[in-house]
Amino acid sequence: MASKPGFLTQWPWQKLGAYKYVVLTPWVAHSIYSYVTKPEGEKDLSNLLILPFLIWRWLHNQIWISLSRFQTARSKHRIIQKGIDYEQVDREGNWDDQILLNGSFLYLSSMFLPGANHLPFWNTKGVVMTILIHTGPVEFLYYWAHRALHHHYLYARYHSHHHSSIVTEPITSVIHPFGEHLLYFTLFTIPLISMTSTRTSSIFIIAAYETYIDFMNNLGHCNFELVPKWLFQLFPPLKYIMYTPSFHSLHHTQFRTNYALFMPFYDYLYGTADKSSESLYEASHEGRKETPDVVHLTHPTTLDSIYHLRLGFASLASKPYASKWYFSLIWPFTWLCTFLTTAFASTFTVERNRLDTLKMQTWAIPRFSFQYELPWQRAKINEFIEKAITEAEQVGTKVISLGLLNQSEELNENGELYLQKNPKLKVRIVDGNTLAAALVINSIPEGTKQVLMRGRVSKVSYAVAVALSQKGVQVNVVQREEYEKLKLQMPAKFATHLVLSTSYDLQTWLVGDGLRDEEQRRAPKGTRFVPFSQFPPKRVRRDCVYHSTPALRVPKSVEDMHACENWLPRRVMSAWRVAGIVHALEGWETHECGNKLMDVDKVWNATLRHGFLPLTQV
Repeated sequence: MASKPGFLTQWPWQKLGAYKYVVLTPWVAHSIYSYVTKPEGEKDLSNLLILPFLIWRWLHNQIWISLSRFQTARSKHRIIQKGIDYEQVDREGNWDDQILLNGSFLYLSSMFLPGANHLPFWNTKGVVMTILIHTGPVEFLYYWAHRALHHHYLYARYHSHHHSSIVTEPITSVIHPFGEHLLYFTLFTIPLISMTSTRTSSIFIIAAYETYIDFMNNLGHCNFELVPKWLFQLFPPLKYIMYTPSFHSLHHTQFRTNYALFMPFYDYLYGTADKSSESLYEASHEGRKETPDVVHLTHPTTLDSIYHLRLGFASLASKPYASKWYFSLIWPFTWLCTFLTTAFASTFTVERNRLDTLKMQTWAIPRFSFQYELPWQRAKINEFIEKAITEAEQVGTKVISLGLLNQSEELNENGELYLQKNPKLKVRIVDGNTLAAALVINSIPEGTKQVLMRGRVSKVSYAVAVALSQKGVQVNVVQREEYEKLKLQMPAKFATHLVLSTSYDLQTWLVGDGLRDEEQRRAPKGTRFVPFSQFPPKRVRRDCVYHSTPALRVPKSVEDMHACENWLPRRVMSAWRVAGIVHALEGWETHECGNKLMDVDKVWNATLRHGFLPLTQV
């Protein structure tokens, strides 16, 4: 929102929210019906192609979003060494409004504007006219309109909304109040109206011109330099007719320079070109390599989770993961991504963050949860994990934490396998189970005398059972197999606190993987379910309390957080991820993997001391 919102700030369909696409429904229905029912000679292909063109624009923009996020997470060529936040993601969530506006105009023009229907595929005169009109009037008028928008009156009411994003993403380019967008829309329709009035329009030039605008808008708002030097060396005058991301980035940091649309010529002509444009371009190309202090190794969960990753849909990634009904409509693409990921992908950087001077990155193994259960996939997954550990070692990373199933006991003995194969590792392997256990223990209400433990036995459940027994809390287990496994780990003097029971009638349940729905239904009303596993239990009961999987709220000083970690809320990290951060902050020299557990109280107190706060219910 602009600092002092002016007239026509809101988009007309803003109150429709996610249903705003109904705005196009009448035009789309009319277009298809008209094409199907009219005689062969009267069918208007140009009108029918409007919908595929709008879909192409949406895909084109989404491709830029994903590629840009991928590059800024891994590239050393970032222009501004800062990140974005949830506020910016929310502000830029309506980037597709301009596609709806454009689509409405195209449909209305095709139906009512003479010369805008039954267009040929190609018209040479129209192509030449569009190039000349854009280079001259459009770029010239935009330059002066843009300068006018920086006058304090208009800036406060309109353009400050766009400049709220100092660190830009490609789609920042189209984030404006509705009234300001109408101004730009009017400028960009000058070539289209000119072609229509002279009967020189064509399907190709409309699609090409709109795609050119999207391409240049997205390119200029990337936060990394991708325009190669050899282009300017081959043709030096190119710097006057094509801007670069670093050129436009200066406009977002300096505000009073580099006003041009796509052609810096007018900035050079009127003396508003920033003097540091070329030096910033050179510095951005040279880049600045960043070595992460901490790497968290994760992986996608369900097939649909690829859309939730930071590299996927920005709005979905900024909210806790939940499968959406419309994912079922694009299942062929989902399975294609799964196949390509399995066949060709390598470990990739998902995001980078910073806590004061501590540099953090999250890497993802290109495998989904179900693949970790397949015996024939385990060797390949272990190969991926070991390679990631080796790469972290080579670049000087201090700690690598294993998230989700990357530390599975069946897969690699909670990470012990890699330490056995590489005993001289300097990077510390952390499975985070000590902190997870500490969170579970501290989530149990004071005064609790008995708990019921149910779920697949793990390193965390061992630690929790032992710690509670030492405090005099009775741990009831209803499955004999789980009881026998826990009993093996229980010190003899506390063994009496571990009980094989047949009763589910307890108010506090510690639950892990394998908890069945029918078991939850046997719990008394008001039961508190406290997970000790990486994955949350299915919520069957509305009359019970479900805690989050072990997780913590991060300090305010953590930067560049704009994507949720799986199902966790905003600015929350899993205990397994936080454990690696605390390990690095404390400078601990030990590994935490295999059967090794650190001192629970020591880890818990260090975590709180660094500003992390426990998350319980969600």
